[in-house]
Amino acid sequence: MNRRMRRTLIVVVLAGIALIGGPAPAAPPQAPTSMAALGDSITRGYNACGWLFDCVNRSWSTGGSDVVESHLHRLARQQPELPEHVYNNARFGATSHDLAAQAELAVDQGVEYVTVLIGAGDVCQGGEADMTPVADFTRNVTDAFDMLDEGTGATVFVASIPDLVRLWEIGHDSIDVRNTWNLGDICPAVLERPDSTEPADRERRERVAQRIDDYNEQLAVVCQRYAGTCRYDGGAVHDFPFTMKHISAWDFFHPNRYGQAELASITWAALLD
Repeated sequence: MNRRMRRTLIVVVLAGIALIGGPAPAAPPQAPTSMAALGDSITRGYNACGWLFDCVNRSWSTGGSDVVESHLHRLARQQPELPEHVYNNARFGATSHDLAAQAELAVDQGVEYVTVLIGAGDVCQGGEADMTPVADFTRNVTDAFDMLDEGTGATVFVASIPDLVRLWEIGHDSIDVRNTWNLGDICPAVLERPDSTEPADRERRERVAQRIDDYNEQLAVVCQRYAGTCRYDGGAVHDFPFTMKHISAWDFFHPNRYGQAELASITWAALLD
C-alpha cells in the first residue's frame, strides 16, 4: 500500500470512529502508527503543570495525561503501538519561520499523522512592528506543508491560532494579571499597556486581531491546496470563548491543563467533522 492510499484510509477510519460515536473495538491496520506535533510552546504544554517548563504530557496533541485526552490518547485506543512512535517537534518561542525545520524532522521520523498549531509566536515575538508579515507567514507555512506532502504523505491537521486579543479582554481587569504580563513582557503586541483603553491602544489591538485573522485565513488557504490530506479546523480554536479558567496562573498566557483539554476536544471534533 503506498503512502497516499494509506493516508486516505487513515482519514476514513477517523471519520468512521465519529459515525459510530466511539472508539473501534480493535486497532484497524489503517490507523496511524506514528505521529508528530509541530508548533510552539502551546503544543509543548508550557506552564500546564508547573512554572516555566514544558509539560509535554499535557499537550493537546501528543500528551499522555488522562486529564487532557490528547489526539495521541484518543488514537492509541485504535492503535496501541502508536505511543511508541510519537514525536513532539514543537519548540518554545517557535514562529512560522521554524515550521519547515520541524516538518523536516517529521519527514525524517517517517510519521503518518501530523498536527500543526503555529502563529502565536509570529504575533508575540515583540511589539506590533515585529509581527511576521502575512506574505512571509504564508511562504513559511507553504514551505513546511510542501515538505510534509512530498516527504511523508502524512495526514495533516491544522489548528487555527487562538484569539489572543480575547486574552486581554478577559484578563486586563485583574491587577495580578496585568502585573504578570508587564513583568514578564508577555506578548507585547497584544498585552503591552494592558490597563489602557486609549484610542491608540484599542486600535493596536484591533490591528493585531486582524493580523491573526489574516494568518488563519492563510492557514486555511494553504491547507486547501492539499485537500486530500490536510484538514483545517475551520477556525474552531480561534472561536472558542475561553475563560481565565483555561489559562495558566503561572503566566496568565499559556493554556493550563483545562485549556489543553479544551484544545484537544475542540481540535479532535474538528478533525472528525
